Amino acid sequence: MSTDQTEGTHKKPTEPIQAVPVRHPGRWIGVGVIAIFAAMFVNSLLTNPNWGWPLIGEWIFSPPILKGVGVTLLLTFLAMLLGLALGVLIAIMRLSPNPVMSGSAWVFVWVFRGTPVYVQLFLWGSIIALYQRISLGIPFGPEMISFDTKTLIPAFVAALLGLGLNEAAYMSEIVRAGILSVDEGQEEAATALGMSRLQTLRHIVLPQAMRVIVPPTGNETISMLKTTSLVIAIPLTTELFFQAQVIGNRLFQPFPMAIMASIWYLALTSVLMVGQYYIERYYAKGAMRELPPTPIQKLKARLGRGGDDE
Repeated sequence: MSTDQTEGTHKKPTEPIQAVPVRHPGRWIGVGVIAIFAAMFVNSLLTNPNWGWPLIGEWIFSPPILKGVGVTLLLTFLAMLLGLALGVLIAIMRLSPNPVMSGSAWVFVWVFRGTPVYVQLFLWGSIIALYQRISLGIPFGPEMISFDTKTLIPAFVAALLGLGLNEAAYMSEIVRAGILSVDEGQEEAATALGMSRLQTLRHIVLPQAMRVIVPPTGNETISMLKTTSLVIAIPLTTELFFQAQVIGNRLFQPFPMAIMASIWYLALTSVLMVGQYYIERYYAKGAMRELPPTPIQKLKARLGRGGDDE
């Protein structure tokens, strides 16, 4: 028998490695602290009568509140539509080689991003103090058409202009960033094929820029829904928060009514967040080989693994 064979017969078998998991005591301490605060908060919700849950339950689906919810949703939709349309136009102007176009767009963004939206809404609500009548005609010449300002710009229109124009300034920067994210070679190739600048923007640049534009646009929509509460500066009396305040002041219970309005805002923004998730997932198809699983798919996978482990 050779020496190598002799050594092989006396070789001890390799023992399995005993892997010791790394302990994280800080995590359990954090969980304990969170659990204590959560229990205290739940206890307050259930035992403190000042929350006014019976009053909230009585008024949360009342006609004035439901009307306020409808006005809030309509104002959010129209303001975002106005902001998006103007934002695309202003973004294109900012990217224009014409200095007058790009300069005018820059001034618009500078003014509306540089002043608080509450102040802008107040000014739109008080525009009648500046112009009693709005007229169209030749500058320094005769008037062609004249309108009464209060009739032309009622409270809802003032709120829409205030929110929509402010949103246009932010959306223009989002759209501009999306357009700049597209490789310049795409535009050069489209130009070589004989496409005009407008055709290139519509068919080549904007579809690719949507992956960058959609996520912040969803955030802006959610923010817009909450910002509608500021139209109290005009004031728009049919808006959700204004209606909740009126009811709270009449009942001498302003805090429960503010909580009720917050519940509505949370519910509406939650729906918008779900919609934003699936829209982002749709536009991610061209950038990812395999889309991440949805929350429902994750839940099914975990339940399936749990059944297999058993």
